[in-house]
Amino acid sequence: MYNYRQITDNLYNVGANDRRITMFENAHPVPRGMSYNSYLLLDEKTVLLDGVDNAIIEQFWQNLSAVLNGRHLDYLVINHIEHDHCQPIPELLRRYPGLTIVGNKKTFTMFEQFYEIDLEGHILEVQEGDTLRTGKHNLTFFMAPMMHWPEVMVTYDTTSKILFCADAFGTFGATDGRMYADQYKFDEEYLPEVRRYYASIIGKYGRNVNNLFDKLANLEISMFCTLHGPIWRKDLHLILDKYRQWASYIPEERGVVIAYGTIYGNTALVAEILANKLADGGVENVRVYDVTSTHPSYILSDCFRYDRLVFASATFNAELFPYMETLLLDLKAHNLTNRTVALIENGSWAISSGKKMREILEQMKGLTILEPTLSFKSSPKAVDMEALDQLAKTLLAA
Repeated sequence: MYNYRQITDNLYNVGANDRRITMFENAHPVPRGMSYNSYLLLDEKTVLLDGVDNAIIEQFWQNLSAVLNGRHLDYLVINHIEHDHCQPIPELLRRYPGLTIVGNKKTFTMFEQFYEIDLEGHILEVQEGDTLRTGKHNLTFFMAPMMHWPEVMVTYDTTSKILFCADAFGTFGATDGRMYADQYKFDEEYLPEVRRYYASIIGKYGRNVNNLFDKLANLEISMFCTLHGPIWRKDLHLILDKYRQWASYIPEERGVVIAYGTIYGNTALVAEILANKLADGGVENVRVYDVTSTHPSYILSDCFRYDRLVFASATFNAELFPYMETLLLDLKAHNLTNRTVALIENGSWAISSGKKMREILEQMKGLTILEPTLSFKSSPKAVDMEALDQLAKTLLAA
């Protein structure tokens, strides 16, 4: 049975939700599943804009067939060739033998890496600013490299003013009947997961985000049709403002993230004591994470949100505690910058975790690493409270 959604008189979402998936890209937890949007435009020519993941492929075929209602599919526009959007391609070519695939040079280079399919006679290669006329609608293409992958582009319908924006403005989580972003409470229901999605998927490439915004600056846009999550049809400034802020690595709010790696609980105790002192000192936003029980994507998301970070780690085999190392390398991989950072190390002998954390963080640009690194041997003692008091005061003033 079909379950498509109509967006305008001739535009439909033929995608679906996958509520069984637990790890997106086998890397990021998605406790609320994922949505995969695919858009079908019915004009003089029929145009499918991006596909879906195989997890929902049967629902996709039902939806596509119902909306086409016997018509042939003329074009497939590939804005992003990642598997979660392009797995139907081989079957689309079998079902619609005259299908023309629209993409850029990098699209088809990557296509050959994934599929052993002869596309001769099926390719329309487009460049920056090219336009495809489908009847009443004109689709213009803008390259958006590294809005996740290097081949990404976005498609602008000059007739309806809709931007089909690939992975931009997407979010983790399945939709629950509410197809539009304005149907959600932005700060409570939408923002946490769209922030984590941005930080995890696009966060490394802030410069590329701003480059795309420069290209789109003079366009009148009525909607953002995303590939994951709700469609934006009003108050577009809400998501645009967040993206501009994240792309510039400017903290959204004042607050302190404390992430600790502990073995027997002593480093955890230091982190908890510091959190109490910060809260007592007036910090409204303190977030404390055990790196062994919280996935790095959640901590990364809050590191994009807040301006001050504390990393407290036990020494493990004369090295950095493994889960802390994973977190810091993830922050480095996402180019996080413009933050004030404090370090706390612990160990019973040969304490080296502070040095190891610093070695990673000093490879990142724009971080202010506070001196000195606080060092504890085994459990914190009463004599250590003065040093924690001073660190709290320094963070409060930062």
